[in-house]
Amino acid sequence: MQDSDIDAYHESGHAFMAIYVGAKIRSITIEPDRDDGPDRFADVQVEWPRYKMSDRDFYEKSILVALSGPVAEMIYTGDPFHPATVAEWSSDWAAAWNAAANLIDDKSRRLAFLEQITRQIYQLLHDDQHWQTVAAIVDELSAHETLDGEDVAEVYRTWVQ
Repeated sequence: MQDSDIDAYHESGHAFMAIYVGAKIRSITIEPDRDDGPDRFADVQVEWPRYKMSDRDFYEKSILVALSGPVAEMIYTGDPFHPATVAEWSSDWAAAWNAAANLIDDKSRRLAFLEQITRQIYQLLHDDQHWQTVAAIVDELSAHETLDGEDVAEVYRTWVQ
């Protein structure tokens, strides 16, 4: 397994879920710019239709998108890690944790909520049609290293009816 394959599955998991919950992808890459920001090995940029969403809906969907990268990576590698325990997933976990803080104050209940959401995402992505869609996005991403949002949406539409 190459790291770029793992990165492609991770980012494709985020992208799949973003489209699934009604957002758009601006771009996805496994070769991000090396700017002055933190080191990134891959990146997906999501465009949210905030004018159509309540705050609660936005937080819930943000959690799904944040945790879908780690879950896709877990399915691909077969490694059943907790998303909070893998250093490479710390920004995904932090995004989910912070979004969930807007919904659940109590930290132990928030943790249980995020763990339940992780299990639900696992079941959703493990569905054959959904996993084939993620894999198709991975194939395109691996072939081109960077895709614009319309390319990702086209792959998604091909597989999800």
